[in-house]
Amino acid sequence: MLKRYQVLLPDWLEDYIKHAAEKYDMSFSEVIRGELCFAILNIVPRDYPEFKPGITAKEISDISLEYGKGKMDREIVLKVMSKIYFEARKAAEYRLKKERKPKKK
Repeated sequence: MLKRYQVLLPDWLEDYIKHAAEKYDMSFSEVIRGELCFAILNIVPRDYPEFKPGITAKEISDISLEYGKGKMDREIVLKVMSKIYFEARKAAEYRLKKERKPKKK
């Protein structure tokens, strides 16, 4: 389920996200979600080397480059985005499990 949040962005970041949304034919929100997931998939394996995501930051970058050049079908990109969301969720849940303190009874 998606939730709505208000986020304040500086002008340069808004410009970047709008540019990416246009370039990759995505919504503003999709770009933000994708960038957040990309960050999670970069950070968690660095902090927890034992965690191995099903897609790497390099693979995501390579796919992004190919799609940006018009060399990849949108359907493939949508499947990859779904995988990115799934893997980022696994990574976030892994980190939360490792870092949250057990609640006292």
